[in-house]
Amino acid sequence: MITIIGSGKVGGAAALFTALRKVTDEILLLDVVQGLPQGEAMDLNHMLAERGIDVNIRGSNDYSEMKGSEIVVVVAGSGRKPGMTRMDLLKINASIVKGVVENIRKFAKDSMIIPVTNPLDPIAYLTYKVSGFEKNRVFGMGNMLDLSRFVEFIHESTRYSRHSIRAMVIGEHGENMLPMPRYSTVSGIPLISILSEEKIEGIVQDTRQVAAKVIELKGATVHAPGNAISTIIEAVVRDTKQVIPVATYLDGEYDHSNVSIGVPAVIGKNGVEKVVELDLNSNEKEWFKKGIDSVKSAISNLQL
Repeated sequence: MITIIGSGKVGGAAALFTALRKVTDEILLLDVVQGLPQGEAMDLNHMLAERGIDVNIRGSNDYSEMKGSEIVVVVAGSGRKPGMTRMDLLKINASIVKGVVENIRKFAKDSMIIPVTNPLDPIAYLTYKVSGFEKNRVFGMGNMLDLSRFVEFIHESTRYSRHSIRAMVIGEHGENMLPMPRYSTVSGIPLISILSEEKIEGIVQDTRQVAAKVIELKGATVHAPGNAISTIIEAVVRDTKQVIPVATYLDGEYDHSNVSIGVPAVIGKNGVEKVVELDLNSNEKEWFKKGIDSVKSAISNLQL
């Protein structure tokens, strides 16, 4: 069973995309709002019925029903409003997620946790510390979403098939994220040999700024994060060993410790099975360090 805590737009989208991938027989939607997860589950089941997909989605307001969950996705918390940075959310969401994680520890102590609540990296750190779980069992969805946006901008600039594009984004899930043109390709052809330096810089900046644009236009990002969550879930359940950038706790990797931030990792049945350490040049190290400093500044204010 997979549990998704938070039944708003992103939680519902995560349940939808996970069900469409057919990686589990049962999905539990949990929320403190009476009726919301139950109604969302009904709506999704009606869609799945017509599609002939035998994944049962149910809704509940009772944390104890997550017993036996293999994976728990934490989407609970306040959404980012127009004009807000992800860090503006920290004070609001840290206390919410802390309570959620305490319930996970109580009712689903053998699960893996995928934090999604923003600001993602400090929340992933809080989740790891409060849960007391091994670090391989706590990994946040952040850069997987950033990666999907980076791929789209590469597609728009090259007009090559999205299917042919492989890209990487690491670092803070926020203004200091680090899209990696040197580690991005189109059918194996390095991106840096296809596009000019000026064009690539434009794509990088667009990737960093587009979340705020989507929020400004429609109020929230929904489908891309929902799909990113399901991609990570599938890698765990199917044990694909896919290399995915996730926010995980560093203990010496990339020469940093006591911080959770986005890095590429091999994701399989044991969660984060290996952190992949890319060889960063001086400019990339500088941007990565900006993200580290930003996240460490944020977590220094957490009450753990």
